Amino acid sequence: MTILLFGVTKDIVGSPSLSIPTTSATGKNIPKTVEELRSFLGNAYPEIEKLTSLAIAVNNNYADDSQEINSYDEIALIPPVSGG
Repeated sequence: MTILLFGVTKDIVGSPSLSIPTTSATGKNIPKTVEELRSFLGNAYPEIEKLTSLAIAVNNNYADDSQEINSYDEIALIPPVSGG
């Protein structure tokens, strides 16, 4: 599963994208919903949890936490945006 990163999320991870294995030989849970993905990312990158808001898009549409995700989905993390 590949996740596209933008803004501060790209800075936190240190890359414009993040690859998460879709199978686990270690028995770790692979994210199957947006909520599980948020938890997974928060554990791997605690700075992400400090963001005041973080939208997640699945296949170019904003997704709520209950939405299921698959390895072939296009997933993007969209951090808070400031402007003037």
